[in-house]
Formats: sequence, C-alpha cells, structure tokens
Amino acid sequence: MYEMIENLLASNEIFTLSTVLTYWDGLVMTVQLTFMSLIIGLLLAIPLAVLRASDNFFVSRSVWIFTYFFRGTPLLIQLYIIYYGVTYIEGIQDSMFWPIVREAFYPCLLAFVLNTAAYTTEIFRGAIVATPRGEIEAAKAYGMSDLGAMRRIILPSALRRALPAYSNEVIFMLHASSIASVVTIIDLTGAARDVYAKYYAPFEAFTFVAAIYLSLTFMLVYGFKQWEKRWHRHLRPLS
Repeated sequence: MYEMIENLLASNEIFTLSTVLTYWDGLVMTVQLTFMSLIIGLLLAIPLAVLRASDNFFVSRSVWIFTYFFRGTPLLIQLYIIYYGVTYIEGIQDSMFWPIVREAFYPCLLAFVLNTAAYTTEIFRGAIVATPRGEIEAAKAYGMSDLGAMRRIILPSALRRALPAYSNEVIFMLHASSIASVVTIIDLTGAARDVYAKYYAPFEAFTFVAAIYLSLTFMLVYGFKQWEKRWHRHLRPLS
C-alpha cells in the first residue's frame, strides 16, 4: 500500500499543485459535511431516542415512522428527493430561503442529518431499553423523578453502551458522504472525478482518494477505541 502511494505521488503529471489543492478542498468539504451532519444528527437523535423508548404508543410510533422511512430507503434516493424536491415547493423561489436552498450544500446536509439521526435514534433507543432494571429502581429509591433518572442515570449509562455501535454509524456517514458529489458538491470523490476528467487517470485519482478515506477511517477507529477505554475504565479489573 505504501509503495503504491509513493508511486502515485511520484507522478508529477497527476499530482500537481492544482490537483493537490483540489484534493485538499474536497477533503475539507468531506470533513465539514460529515462533522456537521453527525453533530446536528446527534442533537436530534438523543431526544428522539427518549421519545422512541416512551411507553406512550402514539409518541413512540411517530418516531418509529420517521426512523423506519430513513432507515428503509437508500440515502441516495433521500438526497435526490430533498435536493430536487425542494425546488417544487410553491413559492420557495420567491422566499427568503431560496438563496440558501438553491445551494447544493444545504439540501445535502439536510439529507445526511435526517439519515444519521434516524440510525442514531435507534442505536440510542436500544441502549436505553437495555438499561438494567436495578439502576432504574435505585434511582427511584433515591427519590429521583423520571426526568431526573433519565438525565442522570439512564442516558449516561446508555451512551456508554451505545458507543461501539455509534462509532460504526460515524464511519458509515464518512463513507456515505461520497454521494454528495452527485449533486455537484466537490468532496473527495468529486475531486477524484475532476482529476480523472482532466488527466484521464481513474486508477491514480480514485486510489489516492481511497487511501485518504482509509486514513480517516483509521483515525476514527483509533479515536473511538481511546474514548471507549476512557468511558469503560471503571469496568477494567484492578491490577
């Protein structure tokens, strides 16, 4: 792998200053889209997960419909529906929101946010439901209200259990962000397409981008491993 990357970088025809800047801009766009989608999706998913785990049938079922749709349809189709469908909203082109929604970035961000929020909601919902009954009874015996127990006992415990599954969702969103290029956004994959179109070198362009995605994934895996060790250090046996 390292020899292949060195050979690619040694090609002066492909890796000029302009192409390096193209890849850099694509990397910045990929990281920006992924990071913003995950942060906003996480902020939406936590309250939705609490509602999804509710004993109220109508509240829980309403959140289930949302998660079922976005988990049951391809992200690419969701992106197309939001990107192209928003232009058909009556009066949108004459409204104050048109300068925002006409840019590809924001419909794409919305699609990514809703998709990751749906998956993260179900991940956290499963962790909440799996909370040991003894922890809940101990909170009630201590005099905590349902809201207090959720905030101080159930959610912190659930977030720890959900961390391994959530790390997979983060990596999935990083890889799924590559479809942003189909709506004219120049992310890493879009940058590789531009380089390919300019130099007719698909192998070099896409292999280099694959190496960048691999490096980003490695950093995410390492970061979550360290985070998991820190959060679960109380479970390690004493030496």
